[in-house]
Amino acid sequence: RRAAASSALDGEIAKWASDAGYGEVVSSKSAGSSGWASFRKVEVSDSNAPAFFVKSSSRSAAEMFEGEALGLRAMFECSRGEDGLRIPEVFHWGDFEGGRGSFLVMEYLNLGGRSDDGALGRAVARMHLAEPTKEAGNPKGAFGFQVDNTIGGTPQPNGWTDGGGTDEWIAFFRDKRIGHQLDLAGDAYCSKLWDEKIAPRLGALFEGIEVKPSLLHGDLWSGNMGSANGEPSIYDPATYWGHHEAEWGMSWCASFGRSFWDGYRSLIPEDPGFLDRKPLYDAYHQLNHYNLFGGGYLGSARGHLENLARRLDKKGA
Repeated sequence: RRAAASSALDGEIAKWASDAGYGEVVSSKSAGSSGWASFRKVEVSDSNAPAFFVKSSSRSAAEMFEGEALGLRAMFECSRGEDGLRIPEVFHWGDFEGGRGSFLVMEYLNLGGRSDDGALGRAVARMHLAEPTKEAGNPKGAFGFQVDNTIGGTPQPNGWTDGGGTDEWIAFFRDKRIGHQLDLAGDAYCSKLWDEKIAPRLGALFEGIEVKPSLLHGDLWSGNMGSANGEPSIYDPATYWGHHEAEWGMSWCASFGRSFWDGYRSLIPEDPGFLDRKPLYDAYHQLNHYNLFGGGYLGSARGHLENLARRLDKKGA
């Protein structure tokens, strides 16, 4: 079965390369896999073409790759200019002609470890500061994204808000992030704590700040960051437009040190109440990890929600 799937993928890649004017495939080598997809490095006969990185899945392109492809394109657009992030260019995504799988074709980057965390911090900040535009997929300056996508293997709903202000962000994160994950988790204690003690008072966490849409990677942890020929790079996104602080919900798994934060904060200073809001954004990812992997992540999510409730109590909300 694996051999048949590989043969089908090779045929799809060869047809795409020919139709796109890149000639014949001269090399197609396995480049590993994840829990959701398999990877290949592909080279073609056109000497002017780059090497390609191909991801494939048994699931449909709409389900697995459209969100990633559009996310990478938005990140590419929002990282243009000097000292921006090195984002792989997307060339194609689609279903196999036989309908038994799908694939995504992007630029192959020679990735290495993180080389300059200060530069990485500044480059992420520049992406967060990019204006929402039609070219970046957000002509109305709203929260959300063009399509629903996935975070790991979990569906992530991204329906656009009607506006791009603080109230719209609170409602978006309440319903489409924490509320969604809690529905999937089915934990009565967390759901009751959220519904009764936290959700009605969320506005108190955002007093004194103005939330504007920033393009987020959405799943920024150490496994999704590196460098390409010395330039900072991030990949495998769960992209959407949201509050820039929501980017740090995976920081417990990202090893951000002083150099990174100095670089980031040189362009985006810390807003008042950042530490009060951080458990909110951490809880989303802990709940998602519970929904993906089970185990002790539920206890961590409960701890973050209880922390939020205590902070709201101290605020007298």
